[in-house]
Amino acid sequence: MTVMTLSEASAHLTSTDPRFELDTCRVQGVDYTCFKHAPTTLTDMLRNAREVHGDGADDYLVYNDERWSFDAFCAETNRMAHVLRDSLKIKKGDRVGVAMRNFPEILFLMMAIPAVGGVVVFLNGWWTTDELDYALEDSGAKLVFADKARFDRLESLVENKDLRLIAVRDAETASGENYSDLRDAMTKTDWLNTPMQTDDDFAIMYSSGTTGHPKGVVQTHRGAVSAVYSWWMTLLLGPHMVEPEVLEAKTVRQPCVLIVTPLFHVTATHPMFLLSIPYGAKVVLMYKWDAEEAVRLIDEEQVTRFLGVPTQSADLMEAARRLGATLESLENLSSGGAKRPASQVAELQETFPHAAVASGWGMTETNAIGLGIWGPDYVAKPGAAGRLYPPLQQLRILDDDGAQLPNGEVGELTVKSAANMRCYLNKPEATAEVFQDGWLRTGDLASVDDEGYVTIVDRKKNIIIRGGENIACLDVEGALQRHPAVLEAAAFSVPHERLGEVVGVGVQLKSETTITAKELSEFLSEHIAKFKIPEHYWFRHDLLPRGATDKTDRRATRDECLGTPSAH
Repeated sequence: MTVMTLSEASAHLTSTDPRFELDTCRVQGVDYTCFKHAPTTLTDMLRNAREVHGDGADDYLVYNDERWSFDAFCAETNRMAHVLRDSLKIKKGDRVGVAMRNFPEILFLMMAIPAVGGVVVFLNGWWTTDELDYALEDSGAKLVFADKARFDRLESLVENKDLRLIAVRDAETASGENYSDLRDAMTKTDWLNTPMQTDDDFAIMYSSGTTGHPKGVVQTHRGAVSAVYSWWMTLLLGPHMVEPEVLEAKTVRQPCVLIVTPLFHVTATHPMFLLSIPYGAKVVLMYKWDAEEAVRLIDEEQVTRFLGVPTQSADLMEAARRLGATLESLENLSSGGAKRPASQVAELQETFPHAAVASGWGMTETNAIGLGIWGPDYVAKPGAAGRLYPPLQQLRILDDDGAQLPNGEVGELTVKSAANMRCYLNKPEATAEVFQDGWLRTGDLASVDDEGYVTIVDRKKNIIIRGGENIACLDVEGALQRHPAVLEAAAFSVPHERLGEVVGVGVQLKSETTITAKELSEFLSEHIAKFKIPEHYWFRHDLLPRGATDKTDRRATRDECLGTPSAH
């Protein structure tokens, strides 16, 4: 067998495997490359996957001591779809919120809500009541499923917003509406036949933007399926790209993924959970990150694929060393959500020689599909973000005027594919700003080499990525300026060895006022999520650095602040 390149293997599969045959589709007046025979909806994708899961008998979902076969998972999903339609009267187009940590119920609901034509509204589990209030107002969701911590934050909004809260797991009590009661009262588990189109909305996920308030990213069934089928096809390219003796020496295991990141982010939902459906993979779900527990689960469940933020890879490596675990079942050790330190790549590969160490770049706006790099290529190019996942995506590097730049020059990374979002919810101007003829301007500054590898060098957007969580600088600044002692503030990233970046802020105080970092952090805890609260403060009474237009110069403020000690 001839070893193929990525482009050769992609061309081979799209021309010989009907599942990945290509076609042209027209979406919102723009032509895209798409998969000709892909499922119309995520419901169809789930319904059609029974054969690859041992005709429904294979273990599919594992959570602590709870287990569901694929058939049992589908039955639970269908039961909740009937609850949503018959008991809760959810109709096509209705938006339903999910606000919880990583419980199995979030996966049942993620598939049940679209099965009745509804739209899943993913609410960030770290948000405060004010932040949840904004998202509910923006999305129009009147029904929310929530665990206790989120239920407690949402309860004060029930009366004013005509909000219906359904308690899940640790929020369930003898009174009020409970998930378990609704589920137990429903006996129907057959598949619904809701009329749906592939370009119908599937979900709204919130992504921090430069405007302060998060933007609701509207994802369609076509977008999500396009991303999933692209990853699935790439996984099947592997045997065509390695020497036969490498394949012969490989132990064949059932694919198994360990979900360790929050299920309100695309890193967990799309390349892990949704991809597991057509790929025939078992899903092991962690409620909360614990490195030693992750080691135990990888060994016990024979996990083959791990995807977390870079700090979790580092934690896993240290825990495996402490416990003397080799984690031989791991075939892929990937990171997403933030850039992995280049120095970590070779160390991970040495610690886990059986796994292909990998990294990826994607956005909520692209249904998480984007760039990928793995194995020896990643060891050789540890600073690269990767190459485009084939076969649907296109890439350009543009200058400020929108002209395409040649290889090697830095400009804005711009991508086009059928996986891109439909729009930003209720924000036509922001949508028009990032979309031009189907091309999505990502806000990331990057260059591409002659082999197609992209290196991201900076962000045009004022976003801090703390351990995989996006933080809008304006969001932090807006919260700070609520305090009566604060006249002006400029937030920026501060390098952090473990988390990559944390929030720092230069604060101009009003004259004759003083405040401590602790006092200001306590004030902020009432207005923004904990992960957004600055870890470094620089206080002053004179003006923050100004630019040519007399606006605060964030970069100059950062440079000036980082040269002096901060208040913690």
